[in-house]
Amino acid sequence: MVLKKYKNSLFYFGVTGGFSALIYWIIGQGKLLQLKKVPIGVKASNNSFNDFVNSMLHNFQDPLAILLAQIVMIILTARIFGWFFKKIGQPTVIGEIIAGIVLGPSLVGMYFPEFSAALFPEASLGNLKFLSQIGLILFMFVIGMELDVKVLKNKASEAIVISHASIVIPFAMGIGLSYFVYNQFAPEGVEFLSFSLFMGIAMSITAFPVLARIVQERGIHKTRLGAIVITCAAADDITAWCLLAVVIAIVKAGDFVGSLYVISLAFIYVLAMLYVVKPFLKRIGDLYAEKENIGKPVMALFLLLLILSSYATEVIGIHALFGGFMMGAIMPDIAKFRMIFIEKVEDVSVILLLPLFFVFTGLHTQVGLINDPYLWKVTAAIIGVAVMGKFLGSALAAKFVGQNWHESFTIGALMNTRGLMELIVLNIGLELKVLTPEVFTMMVIMALVTTFMTGPALNVLDFIFKNKREEESVEVIDESKYRILISFGNNEKGKSLLRLANGLTKKQKKTSVITAMHLSQSDELHSFNLEEIERETFEPVFDESDQLGVKLLSIFKVTSDIEAEIADVANNGDYDLLLVGLGKSIFEGSLLGKVIGFTTRIINPDRLIDKFKGKEGLFENSPFDERTRQIVAKTKTPLGILIDNDFEQMDHVFVPILKSDDAVLMDYVQKMIYNNNSKIHLVDSNGFVKNNFVIQSTVVTLLQKYPNNISVISDKEMNTSFIKQQDLMLISLESWKSVMDTAADWLVDIPSVLIIKS
Repeated sequence: MVLKKYKNSLFYFGVTGGFSALIYWIIGQGKLLQLKKVPIGVKASNNSFNDFVNSMLHNFQDPLAILLAQIVMIILTARIFGWFFKKIGQPTVIGEIIAGIVLGPSLVGMYFPEFSAALFPEASLGNLKFLSQIGLILFMFVIGMELDVKVLKNKASEAIVISHASIVIPFAMGIGLSYFVYNQFAPEGVEFLSFSLFMGIAMSITAFPVLARIVQERGIHKTRLGAIVITCAAADDITAWCLLAVVIAIVKAGDFVGSLYVISLAFIYVLAMLYVVKPFLKRIGDLYAEKENIGKPVMALFLLLLILSSYATEVIGIHALFGGFMMGAIMPDIAKFRMIFIEKVEDVSVILLLPLFFVFTGLHTQVGLINDPYLWKVTAAIIGVAVMGKFLGSALAAKFVGQNWHESFTIGALMNTRGLMELIVLNIGLELKVLTPEVFTMMVIMALVTTFMTGPALNVLDFIFKNKREEESVEVIDESKYRILISFGNNEKGKSLLRLANGLTKKQKKTSVITAMHLSQSDELHSFNLEEIERETFEPVFDESDQLGVKLLSIFKVTSDIEAEIADVANNGDYDLLLVGLGKSIFEGSLLGKVIGFTTRIINPDRLIDKFKGKEGLFENSPFDERTRQIVAKTKTPLGILIDNDFEQMDHVFVPILKSDDAVLMDYVQKMIYNNNSKIHLVDSNGFVKNNFVIQSTVVTLLQKYPNNISVISDKEMNTSFIKQQDLMLISLESWKSVMDTAADWLVDIPSVLIIKS
């Protein structure tokens, strides 16, 4: 019996010990062989530490180690700059572009040359280039999928007129500008035709992704103006990329006649994609349209076709990016199908690989080359021509087809956005040696300025014209009505919040208004499926409202800053109560939860800013996740935070009274009793129910009217059995903080919690 009990241990130690001894013996015999092989006089190094240091230095210089260090530095810098520019109301892509310039010779390379040379040695730039090109191919694939080609067929022809005018006018002005700068700034040996065509295409490009995000964030995507702008941008993108393919063919061939061979091959490629590959992809899309997930074989097939498409266009001579764009444009016209591919591809390309492209661009952008007033005047002239051609060209075309001046200038301001798409064109020009480093730097500055000015230009136009947007239906606010705004992130939270709002207003439907609001992050949405996302988001909540008999208003918005937008809508909407949801953390009370909370407080820039401003103690415990903390800080409206633990009803509610300020809860107690016939248990921990006049008088009144609905208990009666019988805990924000600090044992068993901030 004893042997059987320990047989596993004996076997383990016998095998490991025996074979370890065998290994030791073989190594000893091997050393004898080494002595015979190593020549006399050659000694192994006795300085192990120096060997270790030399090995580490060699590892640091390994190409893979350098590439990984570059990626870490690039992503961190891009995230920081992107966050900052997002906070000042600019597209994050502006910050990421500037991050690339900062890491290049314009700043880090100028003031920290040793660090720059160590992080970005010349030999490593090839790896960075090819990785960034893969990222661009994936990005162009996503851009192609985002374009809704049907919109070009369904929308009015005026959008096509505006789009093509917004291309041909700046294209002509770019060629005109090239006439004046060719002798001084064109590279040696580059023909005027090649140089002028690249200047023209660089002036006429529009950044469709940035424009679409701005349109969504400004809330004009549902209007006629928004539809026209999106259509213009889509037509602009398709036309500009086709023109770019032709320009690249001409540049590589040297003249137009020589380029006809390349253009002919490109035409055959486009026909094959439209009439062979597209029908094939459509059949696959039809087969998998109803499936929740797309299997790895299908993903592999589509990615293989993407790579083949890019390979074909690169070999033909019109650049691999056009192949990625074309593959995206012919993807099956099924919103769900496209979204699955976008979600799988976009994060890798946008977060990981695109910042590499920005830095690769920044390494070639040398602001120091623009080192005298004349060169800055030329840069200003380039910016002026770009703005006049795109902004005024689009605006005048819009006015000609019947838009008013406000809408015309708005279209012009949006079409003047260049962003990342401009950088792609410029890098191609630099790669083909059509642009010198000086011209390249000037054009990068132009791209930044024209993209940066879009937001301020729209603000100025709104201020000048003071027009109400057509989608804004002004609600006549009845101050006598109790108005609740519920803001939800997912369907289940929305339904829970609606049940809670209904419990507060059930018998006062005629004198109350409930509005449901869903906000989506602008960089997570795409213009072609906005309406479908809105419908899918609100459908379950509207179904719940029908079951409850609640008339529900809805708000759907796209924003770059969800917390600020929630607070802004609540603060400016004359709401009596804002309800938001918060999930019950699976890490609550655990060591891991404390570590996660600590790290988010340290690395979150908003927390650091608040710390420096003196708004909060950085190392204090926060009773909320970061998003809820931001909403609490920014909202001036009375706020209710529901910690949803399978909330269904509020027939039994207990209310801990821990501070004199908890008197504010008595309004909600009255609403729950009157509207929902709730049974309320006031937990009098510190004697405030008896000693606070407001609480005491309210309790006396309620006991007279609803003797069966309210009771006062001591905290000793609040045991596990009592808590498990409750549906909801109602508590003030300050009391919730106190409870969290004391880490009371009964928190483990609490039901859903409604935290009120007055």
